[in-house]
Amino acid sequence: MPKNKGKGGKSRRRGKNNNEANKRELLLKETGQEYAQVVKMLGNGRLEAFCFDGKLRKAHIRGKMQKKIWINKDDIILISLRNFQDDKADVIHKYTPDEVQELKRKNQLPSKASIADAEEEEDEDECVFEFDAL
Repeated sequence: MPKNKGKGGKSRRRGKNNNEANKRELLLKETGQEYAQVVKMLGNGRLEAFCFDGKLRKAHIRGKMQKKIWINKDDIILISLRNFQDDKADVIHKYTPDEVQELKRKNQLPSKASIADAEEEEDEDECVFEFDAL
């Protein structure tokens, strides 16, 4: 039986993920771009996003981001609008929660950027059942 001379196995070779420590430059929207929140993942690198200009668009995750950056429901993203299709867009960038807070401080995003919170508030008012009769 040979002796182990190396240091560790698979996990050692993979290395540690130190991407969180690196501060990256905050990308602000330019002309032809819009901030959006992911409503639904459609699969095959596509998603449905609610843009902060009030429209619901289908977006395509670009190839550079597809297997490196994971996008989930309710994430804030930056999308590039298409000139020839108003209802479709391309995902350019995904913001971390810290970057979202920074965008809110700079008044780039509305203070209530979460759609899920707004939907829950509306549902509370529409309760038609009364439990006093039980």
